[in-house]
Amino acid sequence: MSGEVTVTGFGVRTAFGTGPEALRRGVFAGVPSFRATTRFDTGPYRTAMAGVAPDGPDAAWDWALRHALAQCSTEAVDMAGLRPGTKAAVLLGVAGDCTSITRYWRTAAGATPGRRQDVEPAPRTAAGAAERAADAVPAHLAELLAGRLALTGPRLTFTNACVASAAAIIHACRLISSGRIDAAVCAGGYLVEEETFAKFDSGRALSRDGAVRPFSADRSGLLLGDGVAAVVLESAEHARRRGARPLATVVGWGAATDTHHIAQPHPEGVGLARAARQAMRRAGDPDGAGLGYVNAHGTGTKYNDGAETRGLRAAFPERAETIPISSTKSTTGHLLEAAGVVEFVITMLALLDGVLPPTAGFTRSAPECDLDYVPNQPRTADLRRALTVNAAFGGANTALVLERP
Repeated sequence: MSGEVTVTGFGVRTAFGTGPEALRRGVFAGVPSFRATTRFDTGPYRTAMAGVAPDGPDAAWDWALRHALAQCSTEAVDMAGLRPGTKAAVLLGVAGDCTSITRYWRTAAGATPGRRQDVEPAPRTAAGAAERAADAVPAHLAELLAGRLALTGPRLTFTNACVASAAAIIHACRLISSGRIDAAVCAGGYLVEEETFAKFDSGRALSRDGAVRPFSADRSGLLLGDGVAAVVLESAEHARRRGARPLATVVGWGAATDTHHIAQPHPEGVGLARAARQAMRRAGDPDGAGLGYVNAHGTGTKYNDGAETRGLRAAFPERAETIPISSTKSTTGHLLEAAGVVEFVITMLALLDGVLPPTAGFTRSAPECDLDYVPNQPRTADLRRALTVNAAFGGANTALVLERP
């Protein structure tokens, strides 16, 4: 069976809380989630701000990546009505740098260097230490999640930075549309922690004033945020056989790499434009005539926003100025590996609710950012199709087109 890919379930957590209502209260209302984090000593850094859930011992365990992924994935599977034993793929997007391996072996040996007693209690048993170690080994995390969900299909983890969970969704769409699988759970997660925080701080990428203002002339950088989400994708035929209700259809997807720079996007947004054009061609709408909204990558950094604007102009030369575009990172923060799947859910809610989430904190347009960024206030719209795009270090770019059923 091949062709149409449908979304039949989802689960999501951000700093605003769990579920779609939390997103509506925060992201769609244009309310930033940023606060000073106490998870680690922020004294050495230029800012203490991040889009974080409440801190403390209980939160540390509740937000452990394996637990948060399991919660969101269980909610998605329950919403979709997938039964235990279903042959469905489990595809993850999480971090995968070499320090995770080091952390694994240290944890397995019982050491927890740099651990704060009040935030991360030591595991009480060897089994507890092994369970925590799963957070640091991407492939094992997928195995544990598949076991928790009692799904029997293939498992795969993507670790390609800020497009990781979007890449997982694209891979699932390819497998489903080609008839190789019937269903997949695609999930991703990132929780703010010191190592990555320090890296972004050392690169002077973090906002200096605790606010994220994508596409604005006075933007000064990004802030990191907590985010975990999962979606269930199925072939339309499989969903119909089960009597499942489709929430949305994924009608297009694209991925492209421009390899311009290890960290900076191509200044003309070449890779993003290629990925968007691929997705729109697959959706049967190469000119974007039916496109009603773009959820932008929109990090609020000097390099991204101008390059992304030029990339969207290149992708939609006749329509760019009339398509509403917004960055929800202005409220959630940058969710890194989780950005793709969380913003996929946000884009789907925009379609279902007929409401465009705003770019919060927008002040005045930068000369290089001259499109409609839905500034500060949500906007009602009768949407049929929407595009969500993401970009990552190394020049990786993804694009996904969703359609209202």
